[in-house]
Amino acid sequence: MSRRDSNPPSSAHDAGSREARRAARRHVVEPMQVSNTMTEQVIGRVGNVSETGMLLIASVPLVEDALYQLRFSIRDARGREQAMNVGAHLLWLSQANTPGQSFAGLRFLTLDSAAREALAAWVAAAGTAAR
Repeated sequence: MSRRDSNPPSSAHDAGSREARRAARRHVVEPMQVSNTMTEQVIGRVGNVSETGMLLIASVPLVEDALYQLRFSIRDARGREQAMNVGAHLLWLSQANTPGQSFAGLRFLTLDSAAREALAAWVAAAGTAAR
């Protein structure tokens, strides 16, 4: 069975991923580049993000179940850019309809507390603006 199947998760790891998916997330419309900090290469852009992970629209080949050090930036309420440096685990990978692109689900493993708070506030602000 593939993780892409619609059947419920069967392992504790998958159940934890399903639990993390319940986190509030912000759909990103404006281009928000994501870089691999080890290579300084732009690897794609954010599709949506929460304080626990992101959907990456990848423009380079990635390896499923790999660990990555990534950087992307958000703008706070005053318009100041704040870099988010995260350690992330690539949980799943799926080909997109656009040639050369794929969708990647990442769970954040490391994100310092100040950045996590800023990211949570940024995600929550999008929900408030939509009301």
